[in-house]
Amino acid sequence: MDISSGVTETSIESKKTVKKKKINKGSIAPYLFILPSLILIIGFLFYPIGTVFYYSFQNYDVAAPFYNGFAGLDNFITIFTEDKMFLPSLLNSLKWVVSEVGLQLIFGMILALLLNQTFKLRGLVRAVAFIPWAISGVLASTMWSLIFNEHMGVLNDLLMRLGLIDEPQAFLANTATAFTSVILAEMWRGIPFFAITLLASLQSIPGELYEAAKVDGASRWKTFIYVTIPQLKNTIVLTTLLRVVWEFNNVDLLFNLTGGGPAHSTTTLTMYIADLAVHGSNFGYGSALTVVTFAILLIFAIVYLKLSRYEKE
Repeated sequence: MDISSGVTETSIESKKTVKKKKINKGSIAPYLFILPSLILIIGFLFYPIGTVFYYSFQNYDVAAPFYNGFAGLDNFITIFTEDKMFLPSLLNSLKWVVSEVGLQLIFGMILALLLNQTFKLRGLVRAVAFIPWAISGVLASTMWSLIFNEHMGVLNDLLMRLGLIDEPQAFLANTATAFTSVILAEMWRGIPFFAITLLASLQSIPGELYEAAKVDGASRWKTFIYVTIPQLKNTIVLTTLLRVVWEFNNVDLLFNLTGGGPAHSTTTLTMYIADLAVHGSNFGYGSALTVVTFAILLIFAIVYLKLSRYEKE
């Protein structure tokens, strides 16, 4: 009996050991699968972010290497006390974001409501309406620079044929029209983003809600306000937040259309950072400005989500 019991205990222990090994292998396997992606994320996302924070506390100017070294908070003090371009470029960024996101949301909502209706060739119309979102920023800026061109631009020709102007206008070289022109160009490219996301949410709204509103005698406007908008709330909050971050960091279209001019009228904060870091080779000061931009967007995102009471579905 003792021998058999001993054998039994040994077999049970051996089975437990095998199970533990299987559990250990099973618990490690998922991490091994995600390890390549994790390495890429660390290499292409977290490492650059960490580098920016590191250089923000350094004097790192390629044009003046003899001044390079630890700077402490000097870069940040200079930004808020001595930099005369920081506040104007920040105000341009705020004006750019509010104008772009507001107009894109309004017209994107209108486009989504129209595309949600039933009509012939609806699929083709939807595909055509979403083309601007698929076009790269460089290609879009090239196209709009030709449209706004003073000598051969389509816009000048159209306005002159309608009798609205007497002579060709340099829309991108005039401080009175440059900002409005780039807003128009970016709005054309950004409207489909809101249209796509809002259209997807519109199609997920239960039809029973509209039927109940119709039975209650609600008008189209009241149905839109009290049925459609509440159902689209989370989508509107999330897409608006994403678009604010993207537009605040927008560089390609502004750089290719105006380069920040004329007279810095279209120089946003990100354009200013690009000019300092890329063209001026002052990576330390440019990194400090980038950290300030990151802090501004982070504070905005937290406050915006709190005020909107965003709920994850």
